[in-house]
Amino acid sequence: MKHTQSELQLIATSIRKDIIGMLLQAGSGHSAGPLGMSDIFTALYFEILNHRPDEPDWNERDILVLSNGHCAPVRYAAMARAGYFASSELKTLRQLGSNLQGHPERTRLPGLETTSGPLGSGLSQAAGMALALRMDGVQQRWVYCMMSDGEQNEGNVWEAAQFAAKYKLHNLTAITDRNNIQIDGPTEDVMPLEDLRSKWEAFGWHVLEIDGHNIPAIVDATQQAKAIVNKPVMILAHTIPGKGVDFMEYDYHWHGAPPNAGQAKAALHQLRTLSGQIRSEHE
Repeated sequence: MKHTQSELQLIATSIRKDIIGMLLQAGSGHSAGPLGMSDIFTALYFEILNHRPDEPDWNERDILVLSNGHCAPVRYAAMARAGYFASSELKTLRQLGSNLQGHPERTRLPGLETTSGPLGSGLSQAAGMALALRMDGVQQRWVYCMMSDGEQNEGNVWEAAQFAAKYKLHNLTAITDRNNIQIDGPTEDVMPLEDLRSKWEAFGWHVLEIDGHNIPAIVDATQQAKAIVNKPVMILAHTIPGKGVDFMEYDYHWHGAPPNAGQAKAALHQLRTLSGQIRSEHE
């Protein structure tokens, strides 16, 4: 790995603190999903993606599609930490004219590959990009698609799944944030998804299941995915929504809600006092 485990944990915690600060400043937005995906985005931007933050359009970069666009705060926070733009810009989340809209807009921010928002559409875009790369004879670029579990209620997800399997898009790796909540309640109450692994396998995908908070496991899964030569790969990453803030964890009411000032203060206090689980930022 490029970084030590403690360094990556520190980055993930910093991303969580940035998310809380951004949402408090914006007064709107989604808390649970971005906090739960912070470890995955730390792994993506600091260990997995082949990219150059100072050259966002570099021709040899990997591609990351965020299908669940409402989780944009975690992507923005990770991009700022990686060096795409100054962290001070995070305070502009959701403001009129900002580069950091509530759902990512490709033309506003260098480093974004797609505009996203309509749930279920990201996998179609990612599959098209993967096929285009293969048609161009590109061998060493990978397309990653980050998805939520709730959006897999959308039928077009499964159309894209069939397409990717038909064309054996082994350069496509999707990651599902399996946090078991969506805005109206637990996924299994709103629209049952299980047996999710068997469904993806039945659609012709190679499936891996991991702990979505275990950064080495996330990195290892993407490395395993690269070894699969005849199928797209789905990584089912089991996460805790609201991870790191105890009054948000597992509570679907935080799916689409920001913290108020008191809640943000309590959340930041928790994130800053993780009982020695991370190293000091001043070391």
